[in-house]
Parts: sequence; structure tokens; C-alpha cells
Amino acid sequence: MRFDVITLFPELFAPFLTQGVTRRAYESGQVNVRFWPLRDFAEDNYRRVDDRPYGGGPGMVMLAEPLERALAAVRAARPEPGLLIHFSPTGRRIDQALLREMAAGPGAILLCGRYEGVDQRFLDRHADLELSLGDFVLSGGEIPALALLDGVARLQEGVLADPRSHEQDSFEDGLLDCPHYSRPEMLATPEGPLPVPPVLLSGHHAAIARWRREQSLALTARRRPDLIDAARAAGRLTRDDERFLAQLPSSSGNPL
Repeated sequence: MRFDVITLFPELFAPFLTQGVTRRAYESGQVNVRFWPLRDFAEDNYRRVDDRPYGGGPGMVMLAEPLERALAAVRAARPEPGLLIHFSPTGRRIDQALLREMAAGPGAILLCGRYEGVDQRFLDRHADLELSLGDFVLSGGEIPALALLDGVARLQEGVLADPRSHEQDSFEDGLLDCPHYSRPEMLATPEGPLPVPPVLLSGHHAAIARWRREQSLALTARRRPDLIDAARAAGRLTRDDERFLAQLPSSSGNPL
């Protein structure tokens, strides 16, 4: 798959593409990322890509004309047109379902806005999808673009050492992931020793699986009850799940 990134700051992406397990996706070519510095498509001596907004107000607006030229160059270089994704607080929130869908697709064109925003005429003509990380504002679209690339890359075959790893992630089955533990078996702390839950040392795989499922249910019920409602509506909860949820404390205390 191929992602073309239109950005003012391509250098922000370089360390990300060469570090961590997801680098395997980029080194292998499973995820091909090309960068298009927007100032390369400015035509004046100052390489201007923004100007003051009509109607007054603070900040600057990214100009439509350099964006039009950049997009035309991207589309001419791509083997297929590709969706244009614009990152904006007004967009759909990125979730695991979207990442799975994109991980199986051909890629996209990622527009990383800056300043007060992008000239709406360009967006009206070209933006196929607007995406957001959540209900907060960032300085630009580079961080959401990095998040999208990371989420897609780690779902590619062979990127994670164990192909089952992502299957146990939060949101993969609609719930939050369970807690995890590793060495030492007994952790010394000023408050006293903290053991690993005994069931995880039992070697009883069915009991461990059920414990993890119950921890996932309890954590999700406490922190994201909306996900429990969605899982129930989708028929993803078993009778055992429902029995466990029914006996959880209804208070805001920690059920774990």
C-alpha cells in the first residue's frame, strides 16, 4: 500500500519510519510512504503557502493554489487515485475498525494542515474523508498522520513478532485489553511485595483465558461503559460475560 503525505514538515516523520517494530513495514515496502513538501509547490519568491483569512481574525489559512498543485503532482505519481484524508477536529474519530479497514486497502493521500486551517474551497473539492484523534486541538496534522501510519503498519503481516499480538489489543474485540504482568514474580515496593496474580502462574490455559476476559470486561465496564453497550448490541458478549458483568460493583470503585 502507498501513503502520500502532503506536509510542511516532512522531517517530523523521518525518525518514526526508522524506529521500533513498525519500521519493518516501511523497510519491507509493505507500507510505502512518500512525502510532498508543500512549499515546493509555492510559486512566489517567499514560497508562501498561507495568508490572512478573509473576514479578519487571528492566524493564517493554508492557500488553495499550492495545495491544488501538490495534489495534482501526487495524483500523477500514484498508480491509483487514492482517497484524500484531511486531519481536522471536525473529522471522524480514528478507531481500530477504521485502521483494520485501511490496513487491508491500497493506502491514501494524507493532508497535514497547519495554522488556522485549510481554504475550504480546496477541501470541498477534494477531501474524501476527515479524521480526528479526539476532542482536542493540535498544531497540525502530522501527529494524527503518524498515528494513522503506526496503526496501519502494525497490522501488516510479519510486522509484529507474534501475529497474535494485535488480536489481543484493546478494541480488537470491542473491549479494552486486560492487564499484563512479567518478571519478577514478586515485585518489591516500599509498600510491600506485589505478586503476579496466581492464575497466570497456574499453567491452566482455559482459566487464564477466562481471567483475562473477565479483567477486560471489568476494566471496560469501569472506564468505557459505552463499549460494553456496543459489544452487547453487536452480540459479542456471551452468557458467561453477562453473568460476570452482573456481579460487578455498580459503584465507581475499582472492580479489579
